[in-house]
Amino acid sequence: MQAHAPLAPADLKVEGRLAGRRILVTGAASGIGHSVAELFLRAGARVAALDRQRPEGLPGEALCLEADVTDPDAVERAVAHAAEAFGGLDGLVNAAGIANTDWADQVSLADWKRVLEVNLTGSFIVCRACLPHLREAGAGTIVNFASGQGLAPFKQRSAYAASKAGVISLTRSLAIEWAPQVRVNTVCPGAVDTPMVRGGYSPEELREQVGPRYALGRIGEPHEIALAALYLSSAESSFVTGIVLAVDGGRSYH
Repeated sequence: MQAHAPLAPADLKVEGRLAGRRILVTGAASGIGHSVAELFLRAGARVAALDRQRPEGLPGEALCLEADVTDPDAVERAVAHAAEAFGGLDGLVNAAGIANTDWADQVSLADWKRVLEVNLTGSFIVCRACLPHLREAGAGTIVNFASGQGLAPFKQRSAYAASKAGVISLTRSLAIEWAPQVRVNTVCPGAVDTPMVRGGYSPEELREQVGPRYALGRIGEPHEIALAALYLSSAESSFVTGIVLAVDGGRSYH
């Protein structure tokens, strides 16, 4: 058996850990966001799952919403819908994001702007739209997804790394400004087995080139990242705010 192999999602003991909490998850149609929404539902949360395309395949009674995180009006409407349906909001997980692998001297200005608009500005737009509801509820939580690239970038990631480093700084600023009513933290995943990552590498490259970059010798599974968001969205992390949690199998130091 592989050392430190992940538990299967069905084997995770999460029931009740988010009982009674009402949480909006962006980027919920696929990848890490979808895994977060699934796990939070299992943990007892009421989940509003938001994406540009209507999220499908979620268990339970997820409230599925369509909105582009870069459209402030659409985000405001979606957040208001979720808050009305749930009688308020207790938490937010910002998992929506896009990637870019162009060299810095070749990335188009339009692509550069789009990556920052979605990853950084989009996170800010959703955070600010949710803030009144989180303050009203008390003990509000925000988990923003950055990336290991925001901590230790490598070549062909200039736009993506810059956007994710911005998310880290934004999170730290909000943690200061919005305390004590709202805790704000960042999760920085490494490479994770999602459609976005698979779109950039072949299975052989993931196994032979990407995995060995990590101390644990493999890329992550989406539910392993979702578990970090669950911790930061629960009362278990009640004295944690402003942190940058690398969930990256050791790449940021290895």
